[in-house]
This record gives sequence, structure tokens and C-alpha cells, in this order.
Amino acid sequence: MKSNFESKFGSVVYDRINTVHMSETERQMAINAMLDADAFVNALFWIGHKFGQLGDFLFAKPSLKH
Repeated sequence: MKSNFESKFGSVVYDRINTVHMSETERQMAINAMLDADAFVNALFWIGHKFGQLGDFLFAKPSLKH
């Protein structure tokens, strides 16, 4: 779990979570909250990218040479 979390968020965030005094359950909840937030942000970027592609498709001028 440590290597997966470190590769995604960096060792600074992981070290910060480990240095805070909390139970293992709370620590796992904090890690899950970070992963959920990352997934939410990725979904927002994906949706924005898809809207951009849709706009390009809808408003692109067709070629008159065809």
C-alpha cells in the first residue's frame, strides 16, 4: 500500500499522515479520503476534456474541398 500511495501522492503527504497521532482506522480513513478526492478531481478533468472534444466536434467547420 505504501508504494502505491507514495507513487500517487508523493512521499511528503504519506509521511505527514504517518506522523500525525491517530488510530489505524483514522489513518486509513485519511488515506481513503485522499484517494477519493484524487478520483473526483480526475473525473472533473475527464468531463472537462470530453466537453472540449464535443465542442470541437460540433463547431468545427467542414472542409469545402470534399
